[in-house]
Amino acid sequence: MEASLQITLQMVMTVIAGIGAQVLAEWLKVPSIVFLLLFGILLGSDGLNVLHPNLLGSGLEVIVALSVAVILFEGGLNLELRDLGRVSGSLRNLVTIGTLITLLGGGMAAHWLGEFPWSISFLYASLVVVTGPTVISPLLKQVPVDRRVAALLEGEGVLIDPVGAILAVVVLNIILNEDADLLSVAEGLVFRLGIGVVVGILGGWLLGVIVKLAQFLSDELKNLVVLAGLWGLFGLAQSIRSEAGLMATVVAGLVIRPSSDSEQRLLRRFKGQLTLLAVSVLFILLAADLSLASIVALGWGSLATVLVLMFVVRPINVWVCTWNSGMNWRQKLFLSWIAPRGIVSASVASLFAILLTERGFNGGASIKALVFLTIILTVSLHGLTARWLANWLQLSSQQATGAVIIGCNPLSVLIGRLFRERGESIVLIDTDPESGTLAEQENLPVYISSGLDIDTLEQAGLASAGTFLAMTNNGEVNLVLAQRAAEEFGPPRVLAVFPRDPQASSTGNNRVSQAFIPQLPIKTWNQYLTDRAVKLGETIFREEEMATQQTHLQNLMESGELLPLLVEREGHLQVASTTEEWQPDDRLIYLLHDPKPNLIKLLSGSIQPRLTLEKLPEVEMVTVTSEPEAIAQEEQPEPEPESL
Repeated sequence: MEASLQITLQMVMTVIAGIGAQVLAEWLKVPSIVFLLLFGILLGSDGLNVLHPNLLGSGLEVIVALSVAVILFEGGLNLELRDLGRVSGSLRNLVTIGTLITLLGGGMAAHWLGEFPWSISFLYASLVVVTGPTVISPLLKQVPVDRRVAALLEGEGVLIDPVGAILAVVVLNIILNEDADLLSVAEGLVFRLGIGVVVGILGGWLLGVIVKLAQFLSDELKNLVVLAGLWGLFGLAQSIRSEAGLMATVVAGLVIRPSSDSEQRLLRRFKGQLTLLAVSVLFILLAADLSLASIVALGWGSLATVLVLMFVVRPINVWVCTWNSGMNWRQKLFLSWIAPRGIVSASVASLFAILLTERGFNGGASIKALVFLTIILTVSLHGLTARWLANWLQLSSQQATGAVIIGCNPLSVLIGRLFRERGESIVLIDTDPESGTLAEQENLPVYISSGLDIDTLEQAGLASAGTFLAMTNNGEVNLVLAQRAAEEFGPPRVLAVFPRDPQASSTGNNRVSQAFIPQLPIKTWNQYLTDRAVKLGETIFREEEMATQQTHLQNLMESGELLPLLVEREGHLQVASTTEEWQPDDRLIYLLHDPKPNLIKLLSGSIQPRLTLEKLPEVEMVTVTSEPEAIAQEEQPEPEPESL
């Protein structure tokens, strides 16, 4: 078979296996790297022996370098500087002090437990100081957690990758050049970081200017211009000093900011797709090149080394770096457990194994095997237990409480009051001071500002709130406000009152749910509340009567008599939405239109100075004829008239 055809088939097989692993992981809701490693090993020399990365020669190094550049750029592009600002002290400590703790702790563990020479031990430790966005980002998408915890994990993964890679190069140079002094080592580290930062800032700024000013370019071509510029910056920094390109790509991703949100979304989507493909290809190739025999040959000492790194070094690292950070023990415990190693560790370890072997040093294959053992254990254990641990520690973002509501009107004030009575935080925002008095009368906190003002949303606590609800009288404005909140803050539940069906929305943004009911006449219900022509009711769905209750409530909703407001499920209060189905034991809080004149209500004693929750007979007393009885009644003949 021709060499070119062999290489072609190898790449085709790699892409198919990588995307197949991603699809399977998405279906089973587990980190994709688990299946990427499994598929790679299965196709490699220790499995089916059909995938041979060595056929690519030096081309494998090129693929790894360019792919890692895209991955780190995308990581920098997706970092939210606002979120990082809240954890800046802890993040700085993790990237600096934490790196040193992992280097020392990992090196000592590898030497004393794994019985490696000191030089090889510290080289291993320098390779595993990194975590990496390739595993952290997919993990956090599948296991959404507290915003501060997520920001710290993502920031650490992106920023520590280039630092760790440069540190590993410095350690390798010390091993290869034993006469190197400490001053030259420090200079090499600082010089590489400095070159990367300077090239990244200048290049990222220039790319941002090009994207903003070149309006004649199509969105697709702009994305390719950024890709070409990214690889150009990477190559420039690498040509000045090896491994400086990694820091340049991260900084460029942080600096570049397209001129509009739509352009930024397109750029992030394009880079996200490239990153997904790059991660899939790299892990399959590197795992296929791995020898399982070399991992088994490491022995129990190496396994103990990895366990100490996970259960001793990482917790010490986190608790020292987050001292006086304001984080509670649950957040710190989750951070201590989640530190999976990713593609940078794997790719640099594979490269170092080749360099050490070429220079006649023993331990190159063992270093690679130990790094891959670390990757396999951390990814498997952390990835498969993250969701359970987040739920146990009550750190899942889905459990976040409180709400930020845009629009002060009788309906929103009532919802805010119900949240507050449950002990949850609530903040309302409106541009009209007169409308704000409605909230002040109920002693609800209100900001007189625009719902598009990021600083106002920040002060209102949207970063930690569980719900964002836009319910002004303008449905189109509500949808824009909700989309902006979802993009900037990403709260677990984003709802808005808007006229279109969410599936038919031209935005295609499935992060925004339609609140309450489709086509809500919000002005009408606000008038009902003003006229006191409503009752506030509650009902609990019973499993044996679920279908009957749903049918009855749906009829009342369609007739405009009932408006679902909130649903309490497993102790959590949520705004009712059109996309969520009711479940047994759910507690529904609703408004029921009561058209009786106020005079009659006053005389009968049914009018109340303040709406209070009650079980209303119009909803609770449901009499529905069973289907067999209904059919029998329909078939029963009418009685004949008696003859005179």
